[in-house]
Amino acid sequence: MAAAVRTRLLLQRSTGGFLLSQRAAPAFSSPFLCRAHRLEPGDDELYQRTTVSVIKNEADSGILIHSYSSAGFNIDGNRVFGPCAVIPPAILQWNVGSYKDITEESISLFHMLEPPIEILVLGTGTHVERIDPSVFALLKRKRIAVEVQDTPNACATFNFLNTERRLVAAGLIPPSYSTALEVKQD
Repeated sequence: MAAAVRTRLLLQRSTGGFLLSQRAAPAFSSPFLCRAHRLEPGDDELYQRTTVSVIKNEADSGILIHSYSSAGFNIDGNRVFGPCAVIPPAILQWNVGSYKDITEESISLFHMLEPPIEILVLGTGTHVERIDPSVFALLKRKRIAVEVQDTPNACATFNFLNTERRLVAAGLIPPSYSTALEVKQD
């Protein structure tokens, strides 16, 4: 009688490996009826879903200059004191004191970038100032267009070109403190 009772041992998948089971499954009774792969996820695969966490929603416009003052700039929430070079995605201190310090050497960081920028916007302070012609000649040889403006207009131009996804950089000198709107009491 012991020969008449047959026990089928099956391998069952579990979290720790495989277990022997005495359950019989008709699908495994023939080697021709079993599959080498599953069409649906198993229990252990349902808990292994991929998740994505967004750290920062990137704005379509890239870096924006939000405000400026005689002390410096507010660029995407970063306070930058003094002259700065804005090279998306970087913001750097720019070692110039006034428009007179804008030379071939001080603009070298703009033409050594890879990929090369298309346009360099220079903000010269409160007023539009004349830049040394050798600077224009160098940038022309490097195929970089130059826009020289007062700093308020340079900030607006940079923001506009950046929202258009142009390869743009800016060299900005803060405007000097203006006394035009002060109220004088006698």
